[in-house]
Amino acid sequence: MGGAAVNLAASYDACSRLARAHYENFPVASRLLPSGLRRHVAAVYAFARSADDIADEPGRQPVERLALLNDYRDRLTGGGPGDANGGVRVPGLAAVPGHPAPDLIFPALVDTIDRFGLPLSLFTDLLSAFEQDVTTTRYASWNDVLDYCRRSANPVGRIVLRLNGYRDDWLDAASDAVCTALQLVNFWQDLAVDWTRGRLYVPADVWEPRGARLEDLDRGVWSEAWHASLGECGGRTRVLFARGREVCDGVGGRLRYELRATWLGGSRILDGLEEGGFDVFHARPSLGLPDAMVIACRTLAWRRAR
Repeated sequence: MGGAAVNLAASYDACSRLARAHYENFPVASRLLPSGLRRHVAAVYAFARSADDIADEPGRQPVERLALLNDYRDRLTGGGPGDANGGVRVPGLAAVPGHPAPDLIFPALVDTIDRFGLPLSLFTDLLSAFEQDVTTTRYASWNDVLDYCRRSANPVGRIVLRLNGYRDDWLDAASDAVCTALQLVNFWQDLAVDWTRGRLYVPADVWEPRGARLEDLDRGVWSEAWHASLGECGGRTRVLFARGREVCDGVGGRLRYELRATWLGGSRILDGLEEGGFDVFHARPSLGLPDAMVIACRTLAWRRAR
């Protein structure tokens, strides 16, 4: 076996280990997918997860995080590592602790992109969202939040569809709605954690008219104004789940069950948020074994959307 083949195999293996280590956040790499696709989905996940963690890494200054994300962009577009910095690697930049180095991630990613003809724009959109996480901590409008989701979440759904051979506009639109809904649920679920990092995804045009105060978040006080604001956000998220439900019926094979389980899991977390009044400062809903059993049963008993 030649050196290139060994390096590619090692790259796929590293990406797969990272995906397995974070399985709870990455259901689309589960055994519901055909075995031949798992390593390719894992390669995409390793890229997205490592880049996302770079954006959030507290041990580096913003300029360093942006430089490393630029390095990812150069590797994607064929310029080679470091070209965004005049061809010189920024001193001290290395892999995120606990993650494979970029040199180990990108052979598998590039091979996957080439094999399936994946548009590079889907990956550069992801990077633009991660870069925005470094520079943006507040959102003025709901449309601003949706634009962020368009780049941070929707590309993943479109990539998964293309890996499975689907390139239909209506499926893309339904997938976008589900992916945006899942991203929004994660925002509402992690509001308290994000606030400790100085970040708030609830847009000002939702919380300001209701008289919500940022000072209450500093003190961990869940006021009626914040309850009402997140209730509005939850309602809009619910509409997106409903709008995207048909993607679960528009695909076949194992992917159909994977997407149903993912849709049900996100909806169930939203249920938990609503039941708790969205007060994640005192109780953050998450999925456990009982939830998994319910989701499995509902996946099998799924009824097609009308």
